[in-house]
Amino acid sequence: MVVSADSPQTRLATRLSFLVAGFGIACWAPLVPFAKDRIVVEDGVLGLLLLCLGVGSVIAMIATGALAARYGSKPVILVGGFGLALILPTLAVVNTVPSLGLALVAFGAALGSIDVAMNIHAVEVERAASQPLMSGFHGLFSVGGFLGSSLMTFLLSVGLPPFDATLLCALPMLAAMGLAWPRLLAVVKTEEGPMFAVPHGIVLLLASLAAILFLVEGAILDWGALLIRTENLTPPAQAGIGYMLFSIAMTTGRLLGDKVVARIGDGTTLLGGSLIAISGFALLLLSPFGVAALFGFVMIGLGASNLVPVLFRGAGTQKTMPVGLAVAAITTMGYAGILVGPAGVGFVAHIVGLKTAFWVLAGLVGVVALCAHRATSANGTAYD
Repeated sequence: MVVSADSPQTRLATRLSFLVAGFGIACWAPLVPFAKDRIVVEDGVLGLLLLCLGVGSVIAMIATGALAARYGSKPVILVGGFGLALILPTLAVVNTVPSLGLALVAFGAALGSIDVAMNIHAVEVERAASQPLMSGFHGLFSVGGFLGSSLMTFLLSVGLPPFDATLLCALPMLAAMGLAWPRLLAVVKTEEGPMFAVPHGIVLLLASLAAILFLVEGAILDWGALLIRTENLTPPAQAGIGYMLFSIAMTTGRLLGDKVVARIGDGTTLLGGSLIAISGFALLLLSPFGVAALFGFVMIGLGASNLVPVLFRGAGTQKTMPVGLAVAAITTMGYAGILVGPAGVGFVAHIVGLKTAFWVLAGLVGVVALCAHRATSANGTAYD
């Protein structure tokens, strides 16, 4: 099958790639308690093991940009997507610390590879379409995360052994990648460049803003429930509702985001979305009413939903670096934000309190608002 960049087939393949990436990583989360019991380790050792996933992802992200630039994103997407499906069952059976660590490094490498390559592919598909598509692609990652965690949790809750559950979860991933395979672009044209380059110029700005936004998202995931409990916004058993509202709002915002960007442009999206998110933080932290405060999570999710897609679009239109290396830089620094963010919030919270730490998060989003014009002007993004 010969496909062009501007065709429904390539858009379907891109959406399936994002769906599989979100689905795969979400399948791992419900397996963590089972892995801990199987290898019998303390929380400190488990934390180091979980770091292996991040290490594998970052290493693969750095390498993938150059590989995709030279050989196209299709083979990297296929290796990453099929790799996620095939490695997932091993995470349910390995029973020693070294074997689980190696499996997590491999799983993280597969995730990092597909993450960078599918964004490079998305940049090319969107550019050929001459219309915003990036938010919708990223929305499918969120949908995949919801489906993966839901399916795995359901299978485990009905008593299925973890290995059997992972096999059943791997099947739709394999099917989706098989469907995407002939529909992916054979070659994504990118600029020639070195195997590695330190981000600079507009790419450094885009990557830094991505790190901030991923940091904020990771902090809300890890600390949102504790903030709700500390401020007595809900009964303790319902403290997870904040991240649930945030996730629903972000997914909805991304699925609708392409129409928004087409109407108001990238610059206004980046500035307006940042201001909405900041308003959400203010509502969450200042409102004396629990329901109103919880609506702050909705505003943060809606405001932040289309900010990262705008940054990835900028990586595809800038002229400072090869596209593959630029996308890899944004993905890698964003992932670093997720890894570092929760620990940073904990450090700040220890010194000045959790509520103040969340005000710091709002301030960081303010940096995104201040840089919105620079990030989307000149060689920034296309839709203004």
